Amino acid sequence: MSQKEPLPSPKEALPTQQFIEIEAIKNGVIILKNTGLRQILMVSGINFDLKSEEEQGMLISLFQNFLNSLNFTVQILIHSRKLNIDAYLENLSVRESQESNELLKNQIAEYREFIRAFVAENAIMNKTYFVVVSYDPIKVPEGGAAVTQSLLGFLKKKGVAKPTERLGAGVGEKEEELEHHIEQLAQRTNQVVAGLNQMDLRAVPLNNEEAVELFYNLYNPEAVEKKGIVTENSK
Repeated sequence: MSQKEPLPSPKEALPTQQFIEIEAIKNGVIILKNTGLRQILMVSGINFDLKSEEEQGMLISLFQNFLNSLNFTVQILIHSRKLNIDAYLENLSVRESQESNELLKNQIAEYREFIRAFVAENAIMNKTYFVVVSYDPIKVPEGGAAVTQSLLGFLKKKGVAKPTERLGAGVGEKEEELEHHIEQLAQRTNQVVAGLNQMDLRAVPLNNEEAVELFYNLYNPEAVEKKGIVTENSK
């Protein structure tokens, strides 16, 4: 029998963050570890079944034209989350204690018990719709930087090229490049928002705190709601 390697101890276990592809969130823009950028839009919904046959056909045509107009990748996400009504039940309890009319007080108590029992047997779900806009900067192939550096060195010896610090870009230059990529993502986002508006769908970009809450709920499906999350904007 081959000897099995011992499992890593809790201290040696890798942190959860290493399995998440997100590097940072800046002004609502998701910055991935592979330098890719994502903008998440929260989109309103419409009841397609209540539309007439003509309106349904028009919506399908508009959606088809919207998809055909895109030359980049988008992702459509439907997020279902169980609602937490503890605060609502607590407010009913407070209202009950403050009510002086015994008839109304009993009605509030019966209503509160009905809601509690109903939710205990039937989970109330909230559906939220998102569209994720992507932008992935063009990467230099592996070994390309070394080849370029060698070529520049050769041209420098020949007096053709002047010394350049382009390949050794500093922090300021990287920030400028990142801002340029964010502008490119913003142009794509505006195009998506305009296309959705044509279908009477309202789209709003998520800010930092809203994006953190969304990912918290995605990575913690057993949690009912976000609690105790601190972001840069809330400090």
